Amino acid sequence: MNPSYLFIDNLSQEVEIPKNGILSRTLYGDDQVKVVLFGFDTGQELSSHTAATAALIHIVKGEARLTLGGDVMEAREGTWARMAPQLEHAVYAKTPVVMLLLLLKS
Repeated sequence: MNPSYLFIDNLSQEVEIPKNGILSRTLYGDDQVKVVLFGFDTGQELSSHTAATAALIHIVKGEARLTLGGDVMEAREGTWARMAPQLEHAVYAKTPVVMLLLLLKS
């Protein structure tokens, strides 16, 4: 392993989607960013909440409904969103979903 970089060949293979649940796995963290990979089973959701820092969401696999502030959007593989600190948001998995979350600390 090289301490100068982290290389992941296929994010969707880094998390097993649980039956009737959500699994999160921290892939990386330092003083600037925390990178978390989520696996959602169909019908699972992260209910409305906020984060203290700006964040980026990337849908790696599957279809989801994202609520960002007062807006509701359909998301699929390749969807990307940036959220300001304290933005109320939620995620609902319409199919099994793999989602990458980056929490920006600075």
